[in-house]
Amino acid sequence: MLEFIITNIVVCRTVEAMLFASIACAVLGVIITQVQISSIGFTMSHAAFAGAAIGIFFSINATLSAIIASICVAFLIGPLSDKAKVSADTALGLLFGICMALAIFFIAYMTMLGRGFSAMGLMFGNVISLYREDVYLLALVCLVSVAFVAILYKEITCIIFNKKIAESVGIRVRPIYYVLLFVIALTVALCLPIVGGLLLYIWLITPAAIALQFCTKLSSMFIVAPIVGAIISISGAVIGLECSLPVGPLIAVFFSFILVFSVILSPKRRITKEKL
Repeated sequence: MLEFIITNIVVCRTVEAMLFASIACAVLGVIITQVQISSIGFTMSHAAFAGAAIGIFFSINATLSAIIASICVAFLIGPLSDKAKVSADTALGLLFGICMALAIFFIAYMTMLGRGFSAMGLMFGNVISLYREDVYLLALVCLVSVAFVAILYKEITCIIFNKKIAESVGIRVRPIYYVLLFVIALTVALCLPIVGGLLLYIWLITPAAIALQFCTKLSSMFIVAPIVGAIISISGAVIGLECSLPVGPLIAVFFSFILVFSVILSPKRRITKEKL
């Protein structure tokens, strides 16, 4: 897509992948943070992590198995919290523990069997191993994420404001919630190869957290968060490739530093101090 600008194929695919992945994660991250279900981020990322590990163990396509595992966990969250009479956060915590245990078990077992399996790619991502098809899938899931927010913007705004009020005015909160989980599952599974299961949570939450420091309107957060995510991700990817540094962890560090500085410079922080 960007070959006419970036001639190096590896760098080009990395920039494209980071662009689409960061936009999709940031858009969904705004909803996740505002609805205060940020635990979905690490639960979904570790579900995809476990699915990929199981897929590799059974010689199944890792991306496909990650998608299946993420979708299964997405549709388990609601019923588990309802049937077990526990909160959504508790259900997410239980599923996170199960997914992490499965991932570690299969990785450790394959290591014991001497199959030469390295978990580094699953944990921290590997942008160099991307294929053109991977970039196309990321572009597709990016479009799906943006379309989801654009089509259901009014409903999402009402749900963020007050879920009970949204239900009282006829908004079907539960179906929208399940669609959100489905889109998050797809996004997480497809971003796993470039970001890694242990770092994907940062892509989902941090851009929205940075945007929150400067934005007072939800609509502006949906614009600022993807822009911030894309700039940091692409910059970190290019620097990482040029300096032969691990791309995923480097971008995660960049996100962390930018978040700290955004909190320090936040106008909201200054306003709070003035009120005190």
